[in-house]
Amino acid sequence: MIPIHTQPKKNKLKIMVPTQDEPSSQDLLQAQVDLWHHALGFVKSMALKCAMELQIPNAIQGHGGSITPSELATNIGLHPSKLPRLRRIMRVLTVSGIFVIHEAASPDKEVTYGLTPTTRLLVSDEIKSNLFPILSLILDSTVISPFLDMHSWFLDECSTSLFKKAHGLNIWEMANQDDTYNQLINNAMVSDTNFLMDIILRECGDVFHGINSLIDVAGGHGGAARVIAKAFPQIKCTVLDLPHVVAEAPTDDHVLFIPGDMFKYIPPAHAIFLKSIFHDWGDEDCVQLLKKCKEAIPPRDAGGKVIIVDMVVGSGPNAVVTRDTEVFFDLFMMCFEGKEREEFEWKKIFMEAGFSDYKIMAVLGVRSVIELYP
Repeated sequence: MIPIHTQPKKNKLKIMVPTQDEPSSQDLLQAQVDLWHHALGFVKSMALKCAMELQIPNAIQGHGGSITPSELATNIGLHPSKLPRLRRIMRVLTVSGIFVIHEAASPDKEVTYGLTPTTRLLVSDEIKSNLFPILSLILDSTVISPFLDMHSWFLDECSTSLFKKAHGLNIWEMANQDDTYNQLINNAMVSDTNFLMDIILRECGDVFHGINSLIDVAGGHGGAARVIAKAFPQIKCTVLDLPHVVAEAPTDDHVLFIPGDMFKYIPPAHAIFLKSIFHDWGDEDCVQLLKKCKEAIPPRDAGGKVIIVDMVVGSGPNAVVTRDTEVFFDLFMMCFEGKEREEFEWKKIFMEAGFSDYKIMAVLGVRSVIELYP
């Protein structure tokens, strides 16, 4: 027999087609990008912190609102070797929309950097709207460092706050022992009040109509009370705060300062005003504080009410950046054992404290004004 020779079979390239349950290569690559994007989010925060501490917003504003990288480096006192690094940090901040970049008119010219509505809030001569101090507190290392060990705090059975686990003191104890940190907190609160109060009066100033006396609880040095007293001269405005806070408050002919503990006693008034207070405390403390507020005001038919300025998660503008900021801030407050609340959580503490009704006005970005009635 004549043997029959057959051609050897050629190996065929097997093409892997993703199944319905198997992600494609592009899905996997996008997932990797997403993870990198989230994990590197701290770089943007640190770039912003660096720009603030280098006084870059002030440098741009002082240069007529537009400045080249070389001019910026000279203005803030950088060594020429750092210019390429400056361009890189500004690239992060322009891609993020924190600053704006204008392309050069010709290849031999430099680009220029400018301010945005965001960075105008960091210019120091914009006194009413300068948010530099409160961002300095948020980005301070004492606040950031506890988050680096957050996983062990979750696994720890102790009930101390994340901040206290990291530093051995809570934020108020640290402020009481460290004058520099105390000043950092005070400056942050003042800047937030200066920024917000004029907007409150513009957007919902009618909440103060018909009031003849008001207690600003934990009102610090009276920034909010002074604004209210100036806009409504008929309102007798009083600030209640701890003795060491009141002792350092500037004298004011239109605002009275009373030392005291808000959890023990609140003086009688037509209305009680509390700005950014409840998010510092857990539900039990909030109920206790609200009961003291209720004892201090007349019935609803006599005009008694509590005016709260705080966050109501989910009530602000329905934008991704707003929703993100609300939940980011809630986690930030968790560091100090505080919390931001959704409406159902607010309602729970209102009802437990014996109040009958409330109205939420979501007119302050991520924050709201709440009218609470006995």
